[in-house]
Amino acid sequence: MSLSPSVDRPRLVRLHATDNVGVVVNDRGVAAGTALGDGLVALEAIPPSHKVALEPITEGAAVRRYGEVIGWARRDLPAGSWVKEADLDLPTPPTLDSLPKSTAVPAPGEPLEGYTFEGYRNADGSVGTRNLLGITTTVQCVTGVLEHAVKRIRTELLPRYPHVDDVVALTHSFGCGVAFDSKDVQIPIRTVRNLARNPNLGGQALVVGLGCEMLRPEQIVDREGAGADLGDSGLYRLQESQTGFAGMIEQILAMAQRRLEILDRRRRETCPASALVLGMQCGGSDAFSGITANPALGFASDLLVRAGATVMFSEVTEVRDAAHLLTARSETEAVAQALIDEMEWYDRYLERGQSDRSANTSPGNKAGGLSNIVEKALGATVKSGTSAIRAVIGPGERAQGNGLQFCATPAGDFVCGTLQLAAGMNLHVFTTGRGTPYGLAMAPVIKVSTRTDLARRWPDLIDIDAGRIATGERTVLELGWELFHYYLDVASGRKKPWAEVHRLHNDLVLFNPAPLT
Repeated sequence: MSLSPSVDRPRLVRLHATDNVGVVVNDRGVAAGTALGDGLVALEAIPPSHKVALEPITEGAAVRRYGEVIGWARRDLPAGSWVKEADLDLPTPPTLDSLPKSTAVPAPGEPLEGYTFEGYRNADGSVGTRNLLGITTTVQCVTGVLEHAVKRIRTELLPRYPHVDDVVALTHSFGCGVAFDSKDVQIPIRTVRNLARNPNLGGQALVVGLGCEMLRPEQIVDREGAGADLGDSGLYRLQESQTGFAGMIEQILAMAQRRLEILDRRRRETCPASALVLGMQCGGSDAFSGITANPALGFASDLLVRAGATVMFSEVTEVRDAAHLLTARSETEAVAQALIDEMEWYDRYLERGQSDRSANTSPGNKAGGLSNIVEKALGATVKSGTSAIRAVIGPGERAQGNGLQFCATPAGDFVCGTLQLAAGMNLHVFTTGRGTPYGLAMAPVIKVSTRTDLARRWPDLIDIDAGRIATGERTVLELGWELFHYYLDVASGRKKPWAEVHRLHNDLVLFNPAPLT
């Protein structure tokens, strides 16, 4: 990756004509007394990615970024002053019962034809970008045994099957001790079931259970799809062992070998770009996220939608304050209502915990210039591009159809990634400003930095440097096309993102709002 040093002259980014704050772009920020252009002078030292008042803002007046109100001034803010978190009162979120529904639906873009990637076709019609042996658990009790078996599969069996990329254990903390008569328990149940059906696992994972747990192995196997040909040979319960721990391991290895023989016969085939299911996510976000990386992802998202692919954006708390922009873009009023329903459910969920969406913003977000959840949400939503929102995917559900879809998830990186995998994601892109080594075992994770400084410091963790937009080396359009082609290369196995090279795999984390018994 070729990186160019940032230009030293003071630079600000103003995203909308009505904005009365700008963001400092320089890697080291600006010193007090720095001339910022148009007669504006920094009244104090302002760190990189933080906001400066472009004009005098009186106490109680709106502070605007992205053309939206991100807060109300708690004091008079002279032009050139540093606008900090403590200077803003948080606006109330948009009222859900008054949101516009499908009032500004974008026209479909011109179809983008002829783009393909090399993938693995599955019996259920889905396409994998990787050929993985997946083994899921039904309960935490079996995790230690499965991890031992996976080590032996990787060292003893995988070398015999060169066309299989890896073995993945889908372990989790669910399965027993949960109120299975609770309505919310369906979320983790369907998540486990749909994780096992991910396209990168050939459409169906093997299942290892204990035997007495509440989540039954039979609830996980897709009897009508890719799991139909596995039958009972794809299930094993540890309590069936007659020869102790050693017998358990041998049984799992025998089951794995039968599946490996099937997977190893698979070969990549040319597939249309419409077979991609891309999940988009932010983590370690800063004020540059909505200036560089997320707009580029949004442009690439529009390209994929035009090519017929499925593109997911997520994180309820990180779109809640931009809800009015999303429901207006929803393709139908039913889709808009589905968005509203998911946000309303999450509002109540947070209230039960005596919290609200403001708890989302992390210390790192604030250090990176994001004053509150409103500013963060507006920047996060940009990665959805400009296409109409075609569908809403409930937590743990599987995506149906193509186009831009909202996958309703919490904002925590690991929970969001897990739910996007359950929705059928076969490729993941993750933007970060502060930096994170996040990765997933079940899908390639492409890491996009919001700033060139991060890409320069982490050259073997960041795949794409979106900071080049801020320095003027790339436009959003140019980087969007670069991402689009990179997606196809990674999906085809021609390129491996750094998280995959280093085998950086975070745990699967289920979203389980049901009570424990």
